[in-house]
Amino acid sequence: MAALDRVLFDLISPIVENPQALEVRVMESESENEVVLHVYAENDDIARLIGKKGSMASALRQVMSVASHAEDKKITIKFEQM
Repeated sequence: MAALDRVLFDLISPIVENPQALEVRVMESESENEVVLHVYAENDDIARLIGKKGSMASALRQVMSVASHAEDKKITIKFEQM
C-alpha cells in the first residue's frame, strides 16, 4: 500500500522550480472513503502545477486516481499558496 501523499510529492517535485518549498499534506475528510491532499508551494509553482485551464491539475488528479484504486478510495487534490 503506497502512501498517497508521498506518491503525489514524487510526481510533482520535478515539475516545480523550488522543491524545498513544496509540501503535500493529508487532511481529514468527512468520508472515510476519500483522501484529501493539500499541495502547498510558492505562487509560481502552484500556477505551474495547475497549468493552462487546469490541464496539469486534471492530469495529476487522473494519475492519482489510478494510484488510489488499490486502496479503494476517492482522491481530492487542492492546491494552495504558501
